[in-house]
Amino acid sequence: MSGQTPDAPPCEFSIVIPSRDRPAQLRRCLDALARLDTPREAFEVIVVDDGSREPYADWIGEYAGRLSLRCLRRDGSGPGRARNAGVAEARGRFVALTDDDCEPAPDWLDRFANVLRANPQAMAGGLTVNVLSGNICSEASQTLISYLYDYYARTGSSNRFFTSCNFAMDAGLYRQIGGFDARFRLAGGEDRDFCDRWAEAGFGMEYAPGAVVHHAHHLTLRGFLRQHFTYGRGAMHFHDARASRGGPPVAVEPPAFFTGMLAWPFKQPGLRYRAAISALIGMSVAMNILGFVYERWSGHRATR
Repeated sequence: MSGQTPDAPPCEFSIVIPSRDRPAQLRRCLDALARLDTPREAFEVIVVDDGSREPYADWIGEYAGRLSLRCLRRDGSGPGRARNAGVAEARGRFVALTDDDCEPAPDWLDRFANVLRANPQAMAGGLTVNVLSGNICSEASQTLISYLYDYYARTGSSNRFFTSCNFAMDAGLYRQIGGFDARFRLAGGEDRDFCDRWAEAGFGMEYAPGAVVHHAHHLTLRGFLRQHFTYGRGAMHFHDARASRGGPPVAVEPPAFFTGMLAWPFKQPGLRYRAAISALIGMSVAMNILGFVYERWSGHRATR
């Protein structure tokens, strides 16, 4: 552990960031956090170095004068466990999660604070904006998430979730539901499972579109397809995890869900390459199904 001592006084927010072998992205994220409007004494930042080949502790002390910052070292056991390790050390009343390739807007924490102070038992999910508008695959990935947020909010679907790169909640409630399921070793499905258990515990979910993070996840076509194949693998484990808790089967969405998904890019003002993005979204569905089937029948249980 490096940086701020764990016996420092409590604060309102702890920001937890899991990261591995992406120091350049993490530096940009930390620079953005140093520009937050929130007073510095009101929040801390906990970086969880999840087994990087070159430990972040070698340089992260550069931010000591700009942020209340700690760095924890883990063994590379996945983002869910890394987040849990960070929250276990958190001093804040609330925890806010983001990723190393995200840059929160200056009022990000203040927007979350407005929601959580009014409704402490809610999970607040913010708006994630793709900043790589010239990268069609990155744009397609974020457009798909925006559709899912809109659809689940309108229909009240039990499949509703927020992505773990941009949500916040009471730290005690996070710990009460057990954090992220440690069996999810892949970067996919663990946030759906977390949100599902959050809702099962009777806690609310509130969309906070004013809490913006700018996401710079560069994707090639191969990377895009691999990402959604991995999401499909994670989805299989989410199905199994819900069944192991005695929960109902994950609801299969109606055909209108999929046709609406393909039409969504054409409804977004200012979005370029709409036909290409719609086609990529269709491909993402196919890869998700393939990943699910692969994980179901391959016999290789990544979370076991």
